[in-house]
Amino acid sequence: MAAQPVWYMGCFNHYTMHFKSLGDVHRCNNYPAPENPLLTLFRCNPLRSVASYEVTADFYIISFKKLSSGQITYGRTRYDHESGAMYFLKPQQVIQMKDIALDGDGFEIWFHEDYLSGNPLHVEIKKYSYFNYELNEALHLSPKEEHIIWELYAKIETEYNNNQDEFTRDIILGHIASILKYSQRFYKRQFINRNVLSGTTVTKFNEALSAYFEKGMLQEKGLPTVALFATKLHMSPRYLSDLLKQETGKTAMDLIHMFLVSEAKNMLNGSDHTATEIAYSLGFENPPYFFRLFKKKTGISPNQYKKQILN
Repeated sequence: MAAQPVWYMGCFNHYTMHFKSLGDVHRCNNYPAPENPLLTLFRCNPLRSVASYEVTADFYIISFKKLSSGQITYGRTRYDHESGAMYFLKPQQVIQMKDIALDGDGFEIWFHEDYLSGNPLHVEIKKYSYFNYELNEALHLSPKEEHIIWELYAKIETEYNNNQDEFTRDIILGHIASILKYSQRFYKRQFINRNVLSGTTVTKFNEALSAYFEKGMLQEKGLPTVALFATKLHMSPRYLSDLLKQETGKTAMDLIHMFLVSEAKNMLNGSDHTATEIAYSLGFENPPYFFRLFKKKTGISPNQYKKQILN
């Protein structure tokens, strides 16, 4: 295989590129046609810097890179490249790059969703929430973890470059599935290390949630969303929810609901307001939704709860 990464050629003089086929990717980089129209591999060696551009594709991309300089952004967030890191893109996600220089070997695996058809990975891949993370939440590998991932990539590369037969796809997908499973395990480790280094995320989340309530934002802007607090904590919603789940066993939405029910209990206990009035004051535009949520969390309705207090 050619050593150059997919986005380092003169084809990227235009600011935005969208790849609908792997043939387009290979032609853009002056590569021979791909061995398979639905899957291709690239090894990435250090190369010169390039100007800014933006890339989207109709493919899943699994990538490992070490950057010595430059900037990769997804949305408004910068990709942290202090060490070798993996990131995972699903079709139609946008990635922007500026003045990229690599430090050491890297790789990319590009594959179309159709390549997964009929294989268990077609369903399983949608369960890996890190495909919805921001790039600044890339997976940073330890040396031992990096060795494991490279071994799996090498097996994929060997199989890809052999004469492909009826067994090739399932063998390759088996190795890709292993990369994804190991990555899930390694993210769990990263969550734990992140807690040690920066304090618990749940504390920061609860502080932001309390501030939202104390500043009267419930009445002004309505019910808080996971996306709102993810932005405040500089994370993607899925990464925040997964991190909170690791710390507390509860998702971000679970914690929001628990907070709202706790505030509702306090208001039912300390005022003459009706359950409907409390629902509106907590940002619920639909009081029956509040009633169902309260009963789900407490086992009784708000009115039953208030009667218990009065009795």
